[in-house]
Amino acid sequence: MTIRRLPPVLIDRIAAGEVVERPAAVVKELVENAIDAGARAVEVVIDGGGRRLIRVSDDGGGMGPDDLALAVERHATSKLPDEDLLAISTLGFRGEALPSIGSVARLAITSRPEGADHAFEIRVEGGTVFEPRPAALKGGTRVEVRDLFFATPARLKFLKSDRAEGTAALDVVRRLALARPDIAFTLVHEERGPLTYPAQEPTPEGRARRIADVLGAEAGRNLVPVDGERGGVRLTGLAGLPTFSKANSLSQYLFVNGRPVRDKLLMGAIRAAYSDLLPSDRHPLLALFLTLDPREVDVNVHPAKTEVRFRDGGNVRALIVRTLTDTLAERVPRTAASIADRLVALARPEGAVLAPPAAAPFMAPSSGGGYRAAEARPAGFYDWRASPARPLGLDALAVDEAADGDFLPATGLAQSRFDLGAPAADSRAGEAAPSAVDLDRPLGAARAQLHETYIVAQTRDGLVLVDQHAAHERLVYEKLKAALERDGIARQGLLVPAVVDLDPAEADRLAERAGDFAQLGLVLEPFGHGAVLVREVPALLKDADVTKLVRDVAEHAAEWDDALPLERRLLHVAATMACHGSVRAGRRLRVEEMNALLREMEATPNAGECNHGRPTFISLSLGDVEKLFARR
Repeated sequence: MTIRRLPPVLIDRIAAGEVVERPAAVVKELVENAIDAGARAVEVVIDGGGRRLIRVSDDGGGMGPDDLALAVERHATSKLPDEDLLAISTLGFRGEALPSIGSVARLAITSRPEGADHAFEIRVEGGTVFEPRPAALKGGTRVEVRDLFFATPARLKFLKSDRAEGTAALDVVRRLALARPDIAFTLVHEERGPLTYPAQEPTPEGRARRIADVLGAEAGRNLVPVDGERGGVRLTGLAGLPTFSKANSLSQYLFVNGRPVRDKLLMGAIRAAYSDLLPSDRHPLLALFLTLDPREVDVNVHPAKTEVRFRDGGNVRALIVRTLTDTLAERVPRTAASIADRLVALARPEGAVLAPPAAAPFMAPSSGGGYRAAEARPAGFYDWRASPARPLGLDALAVDEAADGDFLPATGLAQSRFDLGAPAADSRAGEAAPSAVDLDRPLGAARAQLHETYIVAQTRDGLVLVDQHAAHERLVYEKLKAALERDGIARQGLLVPAVVDLDPAEADRLAERAGDFAQLGLVLEPFGHGAVLVREVPALLKDADVTKLVRDVAEHAAEWDDALPLERRLLHVAATMACHGSVRAGRRLRVEEMNALLREMEATPNAGECNHGRPTFISLSLGDVEKLFARR
């Protein structure tokens, strides 16, 4: 087969296939060029999802006619001051963007540098370059891309709907707006009004305001600041609370030296940092910024520059995992602010009317001075017996039935029903005034236990509702982790070893990993076909149901990937054990026990969520409570 050179136009179209796979990629390249040109304001206009029109205007440095001619040539760039490929400090670099776009679309660039008498325009259509000509423009640069892929119609079949392509372009602008809060961004879309992000000060506060503008005020309220450094690499930004998570990772915004990336190493480090706080199908919301020497990272390993390669990837991963873990562990116990907001919204929906149950009979006064059951209740009359707030016991009020069908209250019995007797165990926390010291603590002082499952605590400015099982599950898990890291988990021998029947495959799997389980204090051994013998359990779990514990561990072990590090496998087992060793729902607690649980939560890392990512408590301010009762 004869080897031949490809024509330049075909070379450009092949390059376009690598760089310009959809309209959002064009938006990315053009906006990055505007940022590199020193723009302080960038406007993006798209029509037809970007297929009909993409226009990016900026107030940057601008170009003269000679620079315009070079800009549409392959491998011409202003981003490299010399030939050092390892010192790339700008967003753009590869050099194929503008000529590649011009090879598959109608491209027009109008630019006017500062001090020039007028602007110049250059056009490229399907790879054909026209000479620069004078044009009108106040300043900066305007790039218009029309009829994208008109020169390669086959590519149009692979594009999604206009709405989907427009959403992808919006995501590009959002990511670049997060990267540069000091630049004002405006996006004009045919399906929505203009979206504007005003410029912010280049400070942590300004970055926080930009994040709230881009991600929403609700997201801004549920982020905590991140700051760490290791081996010459700096990590800053904001990380979302575990209780404010998403169903996908699209809300994870990662930046390396100001460049938006979707890097596997970085996303893997984030999963590791949140592994103890979120279930596998939930993802945190965050915006993280890595800053390091440009020579320590290769930004040119991917055609669209969305992936990077670090010289010391282990150092970067360790920095992210350690900084996020410490940040989330050191925060004051806190859950997502939106939880209380949703509770207030759900408690009294718009137009809701409190009505008594339809099945409650109306007791009408009878002629004999008693009461009889009536067919229908009179208009405007409300029977207190049907009220959800009626005194306990009065629904079973003893009555005497007269011969005529009237119902007469038994003498003295009605009044006695209001005597509820001594307080139940659930309410004895109210017998003594709460400690002033406890009221000032983040989780307050225990006041009651509801349904033997939820603890109600009072703070100076509100109340806290705690799920006792979820909270204690986190406490036990953190104790197991600390013991495993320190000197091993204390064991408790069983007086009578427990025999647990399992599926033969599960029993074999547990027997193969008996050494791993022994590190966690669970000592077991094969016991015939399809069974294991448990001799010791962790001391923290001495009261747990051994049979159920082993069966749950066997189920989780079946999901393990052999590539999963041993440490992560052990922590998965520890999380399962913690669930069995925690205070179960339905157990009554004394006031002292409830307060002890609250104090331990305040001193334990990640106490705001259980091992499965669910919140362990909900805080309601007095303002929230007043909203529930329509007092404000």
